[in-house]
This record gives sequence, C-alpha cells and structure tokens, in this order.
Amino acid sequence: MNANASGYRFGSQSVSGQGTADANSAEAADASTIFANPAGLTRLDGIQFTGGITGVIPHSKYTDHGSTNFVGKPTGGVTETDDFAPKAVAAPNLYASAKLNDQWAVGLGMFVPYGAKLDYDNNWAGRYALTKIDLKSATFNPTVAFKLNEQHSFGFGIDAEYMKAELGQAVDVPGSIYALSTNPALAANSAALQQAMAMAMIKAGANPATVAATLKATLAAAKDGHATMDGKDWGVGFNLGYMFNYSQDTRFGFSYRSSIHHKLKGGANWDFSQVTTDASVNAILQQSSRKKNSPALVDLRTPETLSVNVFSQIDPKLALMGDVTYTRHSRLKDLNIQFVGTGEGDEVISQQWDNSIRASLGMNYKLDEAWMLRAGVAIDTTPVPNESKRHAALPDSDRYQFSLGANWKLSANSSIDLAYTFMHFDDANSTYKNNCSPLAPAGTCTGNGETTVGTWKTRMHLLGLAYNYKF
Repeated sequence: MNANASGYRFGSQSVSGQGTADANSAEAADASTIFANPAGLTRLDGIQFTGGITGVIPHSKYTDHGSTNFVGKPTGGVTETDDFAPKAVAAPNLYASAKLNDQWAVGLGMFVPYGAKLDYDNNWAGRYALTKIDLKSATFNPTVAFKLNEQHSFGFGIDAEYMKAELGQAVDVPGSIYALSTNPALAANSAALQQAMAMAMIKAGANPATVAATLKATLAAAKDGHATMDGKDWGVGFNLGYMFNYSQDTRFGFSYRSSIHHKLKGGANWDFSQVTTDASVNAILQQSSRKKNSPALVDLRTPETLSVNVFSQIDPKLALMGDVTYTRHSRLKDLNIQFVGTGEGDEVISQQWDNSIRASLGMNYKLDEAWMLRAGVAIDTTPVPNESKRHAALPDSDRYQFSLGANWKLSANSSIDLAYTFMHFDDANSTYKNNCSPLAPAGTCTGNGETTVGTWKTRMHLLGLAYNYKF
C-alpha cells in the first residue's frame, strides 16, 4: 500500500494525505510528512505525534471466460466469484517528530508500504495459477531534516522494511493423468507409473485380481493436489526530500524513495493427501511429480519512486496542492520461486511490469477555527502492461481516486483527522498463460501450464482516522 503508486500499494500511510488524494506532499501538515517528503520536518514546531489507521474495504468480482489447463481442457470449477477479497483490512501508521533547533529536526515513521490479501475458492477456475496470496509488510523510517535557510530544506531517512508473503495454488494432477493416458509419446511413462501404483496397492493389501480395475476407477476420480509457499525478509533502503519555499505561501517539493532488495526465505509444502482415496496411490503420484517439501526462495526488488509536488495557500481559507509521482515498476521482472536443494526448476510468475505515473490534485478549506475541510482526486496508471501479464495474484488496472477529509481541532495542541476515499478500477481482463507443463523434464521448470482467461471488476473504499498532538 502506498499513496504514490499502483500495484500492491493503496494509500494508507497518512490520513491527512488521504483526504487530499495524497496531493499534499509539500504541505507538511503533520509528522506524516516523514513518508511524503521528509524535508517538511523543518516546518513542524516542537514535538509532534500522529497515529492513524486506515480501513481498506475492497469489493471485487471475477468472471471466467474459458480458463484451460495445460492440455487445453477447461479447468472447470467456479466460474464466477466475489468473496475472495477480505471484508476489510486495517493498515496502521505512527509518526513522531522533534524540532531540535532552528535548522535541525528528527523523526520516526512506522507504516505499511505494501499489502495484498486474496483467498480464492480452492475450486475456482483459476486455481492452477493461484488459490491465495497474503502479503504483509511494515517499514520503520528514522529521518533527519536540515533547513539551510528560509528557502531550502533537505530531508533524509533510512527505510528498514519487513516483508512476509504466502502463496497457495492447486496442482493439476487430473490433467497430468489425462495427458499420460492419451498421449502416445508418453505411453511408456504411463505404463511404468501404473505398474508402480498397482504394486503399491497390492503391497497395501489390495486384491491382485481386481487391482487394475480398482486403479482405473481411482485415477478417474483423481482431484487436485495443493501447494503452499511462504517467505519473509528484512531489507534496507532510503528516502530523500527537498523543499523550496518560493514565497511565504507557495512551496515546491521533490522526494525520492529507493528500491529495496528482498530475499524472501521460507518453505514450499506439497499436499497430495486428498488426490485419491488411496494413500499408496497418492504417494506414487507425488513421487512421480517430483513435488517434495523443501526450502523456498524468492529474490525481488521493490520499485523506487520520484515525486514532484506543490502547495500554495491562496488566501487565509483556501489552499491548493498537487503531486506527480513516477514509479519504476520495471524493477519487478519475473518472480522466480526457487525450490532450494531439490534440483527442480523455478516456478515463474511472469510480471514484466511497466513504469507508472500517478497524478493528484487537492485542496484545503478552512471552514472556521475548529474545522478544515479537504478534498482531492487522483489518476493512477497500472504497471500491468497487458492482459497476458495480468496474474490472479494482482489483477490490477488503472484506478481513479476521489477523496474527502477533515481536520477537527480539539484544542490548541490536539486534533483529529478524518478521511474517506472511493477508488474505482477499470475492468481487468486476463489471458495469463504459464509456460511450464507439469510433465516437463526434471530440472527444467515447475508449473501447471494453465491459461487464466477472465475479468475482474473492482472498487474500494478507504476510511481513515488519526489523532495528532503537539507538545
């Protein structure tokens, strides 16, 4: 989640920012400027504290248009679903700042930079691509700012980022059995596999006279296997900010947040226990598929962002602001899930994302001494380049944001921020194809070879609440 980008980011780092569609990066309204533009710390007096939480309420519907397995047969299963997104998730943020003297200020921010949580039905039509994703992250951002003179201020921060991810997917055992039984080129492999399963069944107590018929019926009713992969890691990056005071009422800002390198280390677990009703057959099927539990590793880099922002106090009541952010999503190439120590090839989620632009405009209006109203709009382009790269883990598309907010002053030292956002996504069509057959030779690749063909329709509501205090 990030106020300044598409992809896995949704704008939950600042409630005051959310109220303007995150157009207020050059405002430095409170200590959350640590995230938006750390140079803004020099504008804050004394010691300030901001603690907030944003509730993200998504709604998404998927309609399948003909997903197939690696042999071109329909995957079957649920073709229309709308209960895979959570009812709501909460993203907290916490900031503190302290002005040391007329030139120096320091701060500490803690926020959620990314997030994704989808849990599809294990029998949905796209299950061979994904059954679930759960991505969690948190960033700790100690920051220092320096005011050179009345016009120029600079900020610098270290980003210590924790990331944890879990993926689930079905394993296409029925498709593999079908291919082995119908492809003449695989007849020898099929015969050897059936002989091994028959011998295992006899050893387990099956009647030799009826084992062939029993095995045939057992394989005809075979179901999917299932895989779960997880990993976690700490990574370190940095962020920079610059603020130029053009006049007493107008200022410009530039901010940069670096890429962070993560090596997510965890494990891969394969479950074939429910494929058939015969445990000995399941064991042979898992062994022949070469799917075994092992350590797992994913190497990735998060995208860096570069923002240009402006804030202008038009009169004592009205302020206008804007922000344009460029995100280098092209950092995110293919995601290669490595199965360490197995000798098997990687499972590849093909992304090949494009870079993206987000533009926002916002305003503040001081209604009276207690209330300041906020509003903003934003357009955010998706990094997904085309339908063939739109994976079920992130069915992203261009999004349009409409926000309202308010600051309610409780006393001279405390206030509450409120914000509401509606986010509309363009229809997200997919023709994503995995290029690895589950019958690929040992050591080449891992995958189901599926093609996911369908459309996601998504909208999202965000509700933000924050408390601010000045010492």
